[in-house]
Amino acid sequence: MERPAAPAAPHHRAETRLTVTSPEQMRELGRRLAALLRAGDLVMLTGELGAGKTTLTRGLGEGLGVRGAVTSPTFVIARVHPSLGDGPPLVHVDAYRLSGGLDEMEDLDLDVSLSDSVIVVEWGEGKVEELTEDRLHVVIHRAVGDTTDEVRHVTLAGLGERWSGAALDALSG
Repeated sequence: MERPAAPAAPHHRAETRLTVTSPEQMRELGRRLAALLRAGDLVMLTGELGAGKTTLTRGLGEGLGVRGAVTSPTFVIARVHPSLGDGPPLVHVDAYRLSGGLDEMEDLDLDVSLSDSVIVVEWGEGKVEELTEDRLHVVIHRAVGDTTDEVRHVTLAGLGERWSGAALDALSG
């Protein structure tokens, strides 16, 4: 007699949408988001050039209390910012120039540091999802064409068990 297949694990998803009207508000969102993050978290940032991905990450670094100025790691690909206290280090990755997907990401040894770090990956969509089922995907939309408009629409989608009970809507306050 054949055993029935085990039911597939439910796909947990928590989502919230916010409007940010200035770079300082984007940075503040990063500081508030840092309070929800813990070692082992993967945060994927998606948005066009100039959308505010690095500004958000700068706020995350401030909120996590890490050493070093958070700047875009475009040319070095990944930067590690150690914690100044007892929190996790921040690993900031810019996957824009990586084309090899997970194989190329594995060369950075991110899977080794994922369990004890907060990993933030800009341009990671389609490249780092296999690192973990639990991840926070932050999508930043800005008005196209009007470069003086500071308004950004931010969608935070927590995927997996880790984010099923996360209070993402508390970030809008």
